[in-house]
Amino acid sequence: MDIEKWDEYRSINKALIDFVEEIDHGSKMKKVVAHICQSGGKKTRPVVLLLSSRICGSEIGNALDAALSIELIHSASLIHDDLLDRGILRRGAKTAHEVYGIPAAMLAGDYLISKSIELISAYGKEVGIEFGRAGMEMAEGEAMDVDLLERNSNNLAEYFNCIEKKTASLFAASAAMGAYVAGADEDTVSKFRLFGNKLGTAYQIVDDMLEYTSKVNNKESIHMSPSLVDVYRQDMADSKAIAKTREIVEQLVSEAHEIIDLFPPSQSRNRLHEITNYATKGLFSEVGTRKC
Repeated sequence: MDIEKWDEYRSINKALIDFVEEIDHGSKMKKVVAHICQSGGKKTRPVVLLLSSRICGSEIGNALDAALSIELIHSASLIHDDLLDRGILRRGAKTAHEVYGIPAAMLAGDYLISKSIELISAYGKEVGIEFGRAGMEMAEGEAMDVDLLERNSNNLAEYFNCIEKKTASLFAASAAMGAYVAGADEDTVSKFRLFGNKLGTAYQIVDDMLEYTSKVNNKESIHMSPSLVDVYRQDMADSKAIAKTREIVEQLVSEAHEIIDLFPPSQSRNRLHEITNYATKGLFSEVGTRKC
């Protein structure tokens, strides 16, 4: 997937660069924010927002600030996630707190969240509510993740509740916000929200699976979250647990594709299909360098 060549990716990447450039040059904040915001990644969530908006008839420019707000709150969540996990590497580079210290990293996360709120405030009530709800659910999901780790819990219902809040919520909000920005009706918004939920859930299951199989070569943490394989292997052999996990992911991906196909054929629709395939590329076989 050559997402770097897409208009959506290039637009959000330029907006991100411009945002970092506007930060006071004499401030340490600029260095910390640049470290996390310019460390690569596919900008999947904001690209999903822009594509959803285009499918609903809007242009990139109308949704760009909303997309940037999504990328900034996602970046803030990465900082906080690395702090909670005592992460050492992120996208092949040292984490922000490893380079600049815990206080600077925490403040950078706060800064990114504040900027994202400023950006989203220019949009309507529905967009703001969607964004705020996602932020709260992400925090709830992270708290659940910590609790599951502390209790060494591998409960199926708790696992899915955790990842739907921690990860799928922002994917769902990204797709829904794109539709809202374009003025779509609630039925259309609901379809995009459900698509994002399916995509985000599948993505997190695969991400956890990569940690389980030690195939992630661009992230290193002291604390590893439970995976769906951990849940299933309580009652079956490892090979069967992996096969069952793959089956769940394939079902989620299939359902995500079905939702996308409800909309008229277009380049934007095709690109959502590509993103869905890429986010779960190889189903655990060749995704060690995935950067979303």
